[in-house]
Amino acid sequence: MRDSLFQLFKMDETAAEYVRRMILKMTLSEIPELVNAWGALSEGQLQMLNFQKRKESLAKAISDFCVENQINIDCAADLDIIYCHRHQDKRNWSVYQMSRLEDEETDLFDVMEFRRRFKRSLQTSLKNVTIGFKQYEENAIWIRVAWGTHYTKPDQSKPSYVVYYPQTPCVFVSKLPNTRRPLLCQAILGATNYTRIKEMELRGRCLKSLRDIVFKQFNQAFQTHCPRPLQEGKVVEPVLNPRITCENAREKEEIQRTTLEAFGDGPLPKLQFAHYRLETIFKSESGRLADRQEPFRCVATFSSPHLLEAFKSLAPLGIADAPVSQLLSCIPHKARNYFKIANKKEML
Repeated sequence: MRDSLFQLFKMDETAAEYVRRMILKMTLSEIPELVNAWGALSEGQLQMLNFQKRKESLAKAISDFCVENQINIDCAADLDIIYCHRHQDKRNWSVYQMSRLEDEETDLFDVMEFRRRFKRSLQTSLKNVTIGFKQYEENAIWIRVAWGTHYTKPDQSKPSYVVYYPQTPCVFVSKLPNTRRPLLCQAILGATNYTRIKEMELRGRCLKSLRDIVFKQFNQAFQTHCPRPLQEGKVVEPVLNPRITCENAREKEEIQRTTLEAFGDGPLPKLQFAHYRLETIFKSESGRLADRQEPFRCVATFSSPHLLEAFKSLAPLGIADAPVSQLLSCIPHKARNYFKIANKKEML
């Protein structure tokens, strides 16, 4: 009996220390909101907290209340989910796409059944694992998975996150170790009744933008390879002084038109990078490199806080010719920002 009480206290003490470290990660202004949303402290305990104190003192006070309330690690993990949801753009997200056979029917989605299947799949394959769930806007299910092994406890400082929108074929995953990918994919398929899952060539930090891209919820531009004639009577820019003429008016109008055709006139999804891997064969019948069989390889990565808007501005600013290459403008339409460019294989 004494040993079991000691183990319980030890578990609560570990959870309380984890909560203390999480509070220290937060800004002082957001602590009241996140702790209230957590719901692990009583009204009386919340009123006793002085949110004007230094963050270290506040974290210690909240940690002491966690010990008093015998908060376990599952409850502490809920606070981590709330914090991660608040700061979701601080993480790197990958997109996974699921599919099923054409003759398979879609079942009605049951949140509780989804949770039960997901937990059962992971806990059957791995003894030590912490799994937490929360449901947010548009019924998005946030899942936090802290991985352990058969012999070690879960590492709560390096959890994986999964965001799933019910009855859609896409899953958004953050910080998934390669060794745990088969287990997580198996759990997702078992919980959603899909039969196949693969990682898409689409990654970024803005979860909302990734979701808008894969669900086609952004202002899609009309792309065409054939330039259309300029519209008659279209005003380019008002000229206030009749002695001043606008140079290259028709060229600027054409640049504007092709840019709108490629990117649209609305806000674009927010991506931070695009990755292009090139493989090309040296073609020559003579010279030192004529007998080279290995292709030349190089990698080009474009990065920006808002990459698509940066690409959209290239032609109007005169940095690139119009229309901008489709390798740059096709990113939201093809739902990918990783590309491999290689020579076309010759027909035998």
